Amino acid sequence: MTALTVNGRPVRFDIDPQTPLLHALREAANLTGTKYGCGVGDCHACTIIVDGEALRSCLITVAEAEGRQVVTIEGLSPGRTHPVQQALVAEQAIQCGFCTPGIAMAAAALLARNPDPSPSDITAAVPNLCRCGVYPRLVRAIQRAGRVARRVETINAAPAPGIDPGDAARAVPAMDRGA
Repeated sequence: MTALTVNGRPVRFDIDPQTPLLHALREAANLTGTKYGCGVGDCHACTIIVDGEALRSCLITVAEAEGRQVVTIEGLSPGRTHPVQQALVAEQAIQCGFCTPGIAMAAAALLARNPDPSPSDITAAVPNLCRCGVYPRLVRAIQRAGRVARRVETINAAPAPGIDPGDAARAVPAMDRGA
């Protein structure tokens, strides 16, 4: 049995120790925010933070994660309040959203060690593939997140998670069909 800490909680995986951590997180821990992209580490969609470092979870085994501190997108911040999450929304740097968790994790790890990154720092530290091509907005968002983390600026753009049940149940007026 492999023991590690995931999002601040002790976790034990009773699975083959050679299982990629990506699959353990998604299937055994039900933390599906970490995405399976290519399975060979090229796309970076599965990026998580392990002991403060952005790593591709498809390339690290459960055994290699033994005793380590792992943070997934679900554990980045309660209520989606991390500066990276807020800045990605504020800068409209999210399109389809598939690559977003991996980008957010790589950016959070970068800002933890360099709160004022240059565009070239960002390009080097966040090599994630985005098929929607939002790269210029990503750079702006990550730089903005750095300013928020340094308390130079604030963002009030990120909505609270979830939908208010009253809003979800609200009736939508029917279109006038001339009846």
